[in-house]
Amino acid sequence: MSVAVVTDSTAHLPEGFAERHAVRVVPLHVLVDGVVSLDGVETGPAAVAEALSQRKIVTTSRPTPSEFVKEYRAALAEGADAIVSVHLSRELSGTWEAAVLAAQEVGPDRVRVVDSRTTAMGLGFAALHAASAAAAGAGAAEVEAAAVAAAGCSSTLFVVETLEHLRRGGRIGPAAALLGTALAVKPVLHMSDGRILPLEKVRTMNRALARLVELAAAAAADDDVELAVHHLASPERAVELANRLEEAVPRSAGCVVSELGAVIGAHTGPGVLGVVVQRTAPLRR
Repeated sequence: MSVAVVTDSTAHLPEGFAERHAVRVVPLHVLVDGVVSLDGVETGPAAVAEALSQRKIVTTSRPTPSEFVKEYRAALAEGADAIVSVHLSRELSGTWEAAVLAAQEVGPDRVRVVDSRTTAMGLGFAALHAASAAAAGAGAAEVEAAAVAAAGCSSTLFVVETLEHLRRGGRIGPAAALLGTALAVKPVLHMSDGRILPLEKVRTMNRALARLVELAAAAAADDDVELAVHHLASPERAVELANRLEEAVPRSAGCVVSELGAVIGAHTGPGVLGVVVQRTAPLRR
């Protein structure tokens, strides 16, 4: 059986990864002052960072079910027998729901839709692990299981310059955003059961960066891991963070650095730094 793997643009796979691993990517929509474009196709990180710095109104929306239908039918027409479609948390976006509606139209017996309960390279690693299983000849159920298992073994941590962008987009509560602003702290956040939640507060970005390294090392838990660093308009800090992670996590297979695309960048703002730790086994408590 040939199984195609589909994900969405919030996976923010490093350049060339989707093509190399035969992962199909459906872009979300970005609206800058009401003008719609496709995330990662027509609008990239630089454009959204500039728009946010100019205080333009930047919002996002899910792909339409018809866009998923088109991608699914293209995969089937190119020889796939089944499709596993892996997407960002339904708590953050209607993307998963759009994919489910499309699967029902194309054929629920041929399309399996996975809620990764995460985003960025937490989602990206899930899609890549699914693609590896598909390339090895696994059936649709096994490819789906590979995506679900990988998503369950990832930890996503990040720090933002301000919580204002997350508040505006409804991705974090107003009380948490107000607290962060009032105390002039740098909030460390994490993905927990599909949602973005505050983890702790630190006073400076330098301390936040050090804390990301400490938390990532703890999440690795002496396991063999893959690492990813995300940023928006902060390449120097991202490289510094990646270097420090590779020193602190000796059993890492390496660290990829990927700039966040327009959709996630619109909600986190310039200066965000994130770490994804992908373990081979569930985190031991």
